[in-house]
Amino acid sequence: MKADMETTVAPRIAAEQARSWLLVPAGKPEGFEAAHVSAADAVILDLEDAVTPDRKPRARADVVAWLGENRRAWVRINDATTPYWADDLAALNGVPGLEGVMLAKTESGMQVDATAERLPDGTKVLALVESAVGLEAAPEIARTDATFRLAFGSGDFRRDTGMDDSPLAMAYPRARLTVASRAARIAPPIDGPTLGTDVDALVRASALTLSMGMSGKLCMTIAQTAPVNDALSPSPAEAEWARDVIADLGEDGSRVRDGSDLPKLAKAKKINALAKLFHIAPRE
Repeated sequence: MKADMETTVAPRIAAEQARSWLLVPAGKPEGFEAAHVSAADAVILDLEDAVTPDRKPRARADVVAWLGENRRAWVRINDATTPYWADDLAALNGVPGLEGVMLAKTESGMQVDATAERLPDGTKVLALVESAVGLEAAPEIARTDATFRLAFGSGDFRRDTGMDDSPLAMAYPRARLTVASRAARIAPPIDGPTLGTDVDALVRASALTLSMGMSGKLCMTIAQTAPVNDALSPSPAEAEWARDVIADLGEDGSRVRDGSDLPKLAKAKKINALAKLFHIAPRE
């Protein structure tokens, strides 16, 4: 049965462009396979908040065993101030199938470097920013060589700062992560999750994610992954617009008429590339 399920898994989108990042409790290994064959662009097995301290050794062992069975996933590890951090890294070092780690509660570039040093060279580290200290250090974290992308731990951030989840309150932290990522020349950040089962609310939240310059979103359930993928992809109408602009101005800009055409062409080429990557056909 496993072999049959493996054949249905679509190739994963490269992590630089991944839209839906599905968090899966590491203490519930029975859910790993369903996540693996879901619409998620990336799967994160969560050893941190989703697992109580007494269950962490068992969850860690289950993750390592599953990744050794020709499976691939990311793993959210415990933050660097806890004793579990070193145990997580020791267990994951050299494990086949590890696509990278998400470092919980990142508050400095030194924590990212220390994490990378305990893993094989080139292992990707997602820095999860979840506090006021982490947000203030975002430019430093983003510029750290080992940082692959930033992610927003919005729930813990709100608890730390006392801010609510309104778009206005969350505009500053989202913008700061986006600007820090762009200045460091890394991929755009990954937004925090939307709780609940209301698909319309999820789509609105994902539109806000996109408007803030973020290109990925954490998901709490498999059901959220497809709507997030759709919301964070160009629409057929946008793909049509991009195609027409490129046809009008030329792929190489040879028919640019004035200064405003260059930014327009650059936007069109970006949308066109994403539409091709995500298999979005232009509206006819």
